[in-house]
Amino acid sequence: MPKTLQECTLLDRFLFAQTMDCPEAHEAALQIILNNPKLGLLTPAQTEKELRTAPWLRSIRLDVFALDETLTVYSTEMQKKYRTDLVKRSRYYQALVDSSLLEPGSLSFNQLNNAYIILIMPFDLFGLGKYCYTFQTCCRECNELWMEDGITRIFLNTRGVNDEEVSKELRDFLHYIERTDEHSALEAGSERIWKIHNCVQRIRSSEEMGVKYMQAWEEKALERLEGKAEGKAEGKAEAVLELLEDLGSIPEELRNEIMAETDLDKLKNWHKLAARCETMEEFCQKRQQK
Repeated sequence: MPKTLQECTLLDRFLFAQTMDCPEAHEAALQIILNNPKLGLLTPAQTEKELRTAPWLRSIRLDVFALDETLTVYSTEMQKKYRTDLVKRSRYYQALVDSSLLEPGSLSFNQLNNAYIILIMPFDLFGLGKYCYTFQTCCRECNELWMEDGITRIFLNTRGVNDEEVSKELRDFLHYIERTDEHSALEAGSERIWKIHNCVQRIRSSEEMGVKYMQAWEEKALERLEGKAEGKAEGKAEAVLELLEDLGSIPEELRNEIMAETDLDKLKNWHKLAARCETMEEFCQKRQQK
C-alpha cells in the first residue's frame, strides 16, 4: 500500500500540487524562492496544466502554473526522482511555455512575458552543494553582457550545504519540503512557511482529499503496471521502483536487477509484492522466499 496522505511530504507530487493550488501557499512559496516579499499572483495556480504545440508532438504537464501582477509566468515543478535529462527537460518546458504566450497575429516577440521555470529536487543535480542554481543568459566573450530575453531557470536542491549564500527562509523552506511537519514549520519562524503549513494541514485533514489521493495513486499504479510504454518491461520495472521508493532507500544491486528484468510476469509479481510490503527489508525477504 502507498504511504498515507498524512505521511506525504511536499516532495510527493500530489501533496505539492494540492498545496500550491492554495493561492496563499503558492504566492508564499514564490516569494521565498525569489526573495521578493512584494510578489503578488494575479491568477490562481493551474495544476497539471498540459501544453502541446501540435497533436503529433510530445506534450508536457506542468505541476503548477501561474501569472503574477506584472504578467510574469511561473512554472514550478516538484521532481522527486533523479533523472539525467532534467536540464534539457527544463529547456523543452521553456519552449512550450513560450509557445503558449503569444496570440496568433502578434506583431512583436517583445510581447513575450518574462518567465521562470523552477524545479525543486531532493538531490544536487550539479554536484556543487548549492541550495539554488539560477541560470540566465550571458555572453561567454563578455560576462558583463546579458541577453535580456526574460527567461530564468532555477534548480532548487533541498540538500544544499552553502548555508551562508542563501537566505535562512529559503533554507528552512527547502528543509520543510523534505519533512513537512509542524516542528519544521515552527522551527523556521517564518510567517510564509507557516502559511504553507496551514494549507498542508487542511489538505491532510480533508476526507475528500484523502479519497482523491487514493484514487490518484490507484490510477497511477494501474497505468504504470499496464505500461505507458505499451507493455514494455521498462515501464513495469519503473512502476516497481516507484513503489519501492516509498519503502526506503533501494539497494543499487536490487535497482539494477529490477531494471534488467524482462520477464513481465515476474515484474508484475514484484509490483504486487511491493504494494503489500511496509519496509524494504520485508520486500527483499519475501522476494527471496518466492
